[in-house]
Amino acid sequence: MDLRLKNKTALVTGGVTGLGKAISTLFAQEGANVVLNYRTRVEEASSLAAELKQKYSVEALSAYADISDENSVKAMFEEAESQFGTVQIAVNNAAYCANPPCVDLELPEFQKCVNVNLQGMFLVCREMVRRLRQRQMAGHIVNISSQAALRGSASGKTAYDMTKAGILGFTRSLAIETAQDGILVNAVLPGLMYTDIIAKQIDAAPERYNKRSPLGRIAQTEEIAQVVVFLSSDRASYMTGTTVDVSGGMALH
Repeated sequence: MDLRLKNKTALVTGGVTGLGKAISTLFAQEGANVVLNYRTRVEEASSLAAELKQKYSVEALSAYADISDENSVKAMFEEAESQFGTVQIAVNNAAYCANPPCVDLELPEFQKCVNVNLQGMFLVCREMVRRLRQRQMAGHIVNISSQAALRGSASGKTAYDMTKAGILGFTRSLAIETAQDGILVNAVLPGLMYTDIIAKQIDAAPERYNKRSPLGRIAQTEEIAQVVVFLSSDRASYMTGTTVDVSGGMALH
């Protein structure tokens, strides 16, 4: 299916590794120009941008921003617009996970989780909507939540789970606010994914992780990315305010 994304511009926060990399790559495969947001992985961002440009004949920009900082987010959009014009798609993928259980969680760690996962998403969405409204343009926003938003975690991560649940409420409310502007806002609910961060743990005990999903296996990041990119396209033109469960059934438990 042609998703009609050719020559559109997609911004992916945390777009350089893991799920973000898979999303950025699939956008490029569909012919979209890609803004790869990063905060610390400058070399990886530059390398991925060059790879996407060479392999898929699209434009790709590695764009630094601390998404929890208002001025940094504005500067990122300015940089993207100077190269591509208006950003029509934003995927809020960047996240921070504070691991300790609630009783052991220090306030700075809690605040960092909130600042990245909620404040960062809010700032990107606000900037995106303001710029689209100024130009009277439609657009798509996809926010990445987690199955933990519904189920919680047995291993701490209370702050992370809270922020991922907050993403769902924010998504629904923003979708109502922007529906008449033609700005569609949806969320995706991934389950466990095979990424570099947890690959060693999964490889050491694959059955322990695989059995957590009713499908009996861990997701590949590309499987989640396909849903994200679909929601970013006009093929999803009658979807807004929804949460798409791509957890392999984990969210049903």
